[in-house]
Amino acid sequence: ADLFDGIVMAEQRFHGEGYQEGLAEGSHAGMAEGRRYGALHGARVGSEIGCYLGFALTWHCLLQKCTDEKNSKKIRALDSLIGMIQKFPYEDPTYDKLQEDLDKIRGKFKQVCSMLNIQSDFRIGTERSSLTF
Repeated sequence: ADLFDGIVMAEQRFHGEGYQEGLAEGSHAGMAEGRRYGALHGARVGSEIGCYLGFALTWHCLLQKCTDEKNSKKIRALDSLIGMIQKFPYEDPTYDKLQEDLDKIRGKFKQVCSMLNIQSDFRIGTERSSLTF
């Protein structure tokens, strides 16, 4: 009876062993793929935010020389954008409002571009990463 038990139960045993091996391999592959995706997505967000900050700081410097009412509104909007970017939690990927804050920054950037009469088109592609006007 024991001889036949080994033969009859072999399929179940091999199924269990195969499942455990597949689970271990899939977990390892999933972690590696997750790391690659996280690094790529983080680099894209960092590049986008960095372009916004460089844009805002440059325009802030350019507009400081003019002191009329129109420019003071633009400077306040730029100050707001710069403040939002400086408060953005770069080092906390578990921050629950990360996407929401990023969307607010994008909205403020578009508002500033509208105030400056600049068409904004931020694209990140495989060939290049650029901010075009």
